[in-house]
Amino acid sequence: MSNSLLTINMITNEAVRLFTQSNAFLRSVNRQYDDQFARSGAKIGNTLRIRLPNDYTVSTGPSITPQGTTEQNTTLTVATQANVPVAFTTQDRTMSLDDYSERILAPAVNRLAAYVANDLMNVASSSCNIVAKTNATVSPDASTWLQAGAVLDQNLAPKMDRKIILDPLTQARTVGSLAGLFNPQRKISDQYETGVLTTDTLGFDWMSDQTTQIHTVGTFSAGTVNGAGQTGSTLTVNAITGTLNKGDIINIAGVHSINRLTGQSYGQLMQFVVTANVASGATSIPIYPALVPAPAAFNTVDVSPANSAAITLVIPASTQYRQNLAYYPEAFTLATADLEMPTNGVVEAARANFDGVSLRMITGYNITTDQLITRMDILYGYAAIRPEWAVVVADTL
Repeated sequence: MSNSLLTINMITNEAVRLFTQSNAFLRSVNRQYDDQFARSGAKIGNTLRIRLPNDYTVSTGPSITPQGTTEQNTTLTVATQANVPVAFTTQDRTMSLDDYSERILAPAVNRLAAYVANDLMNVASSSCNIVAKTNATVSPDASTWLQAGAVLDQNLAPKMDRKIILDPLTQARTVGSLAGLFNPQRKISDQYETGVLTTDTLGFDWMSDQTTQIHTVGTFSAGTVNGAGQTGSTLTVNAITGTLNKGDIINIAGVHSINRLTGQSYGQLMQFVVTANVASGATSIPIYPALVPAPAAFNTVDVSPANSAAITLVIPASTQYRQNLAYYPEAFTLATADLEMPTNGVVEAARANFDGVSLRMITGYNITTDQLITRMDILYGYAAIRPEWAVVVADTL
């Protein structure tokens, strides 16, 4: 008896399942599927509004002043439509689903997932925390990763389900550095036999991925604050010397990180990420987090910077390093939405969503080449929802 033909619905459902399992980083971040476009279909540029947690202040004594509730939210734009077009024959459709998945679907889905993961990895430039051993001139070891966990603790990230995504070369160096540590014999044995770090080591689940990004620090060499008492996400400065690149991490003299619940200073200089490229001679620097001195709702620092306070780079100018990430999954969000389902010129079409991901597949006939061509599309966007719940762990090139 001949095999029955695979349907477009069967293929689409298998494709979306493969997509959600094909990349470690995609699996480990918060994924949101928005069904508001299920009927009409979404278009590039549609936005999703994501609500952030509220915050309040504590008062003492019998008298009170009621606080208003200020809802904070961030807008995530589904701005990228990525696709893989594939031409195949009716004969290909006679294969079993397992064979078809292995020979045709898996390679196409892996390419698409790698593209999305590489794009998503740009969120590393949104993280406002960085740890490095000797200013990123030495590869990370156990103390570096433990320090990353401590930074997440200080920023009140939940302890459960923390992840690390690291470059394969960083993983090789890290496994070597852990070889002599006191650790359960089974874990050390597994690392020795496989050369990889797995789950529940130093408080993290570990994953290796080739899509980790390389960052180059700007040429910045000098800058000072222009005006005391500043707040907000733009720092006014005297004309800086050298450039700052998006993703550079800076300190401001006298401005310290705090416990955001109590407002108590940790006694460590606050780290700010530069959120856009800044040219030499510029008089303002866009930063995250915003300067909000304690005590206040959404407070981030102990004090506003003083006039003429020095600005310094955490990692030396012009350094190149791998941006390995330690994070809690809800630091980042990948959102997908249902694409439109056209009818003109379409032979068959299907759309499926699974585990926070929506994919569309459409087959059309090419009269010029006498082929049936199927395209697999995803419409997605991403954002760093809680950048303070992520830490870049620098590793020199």
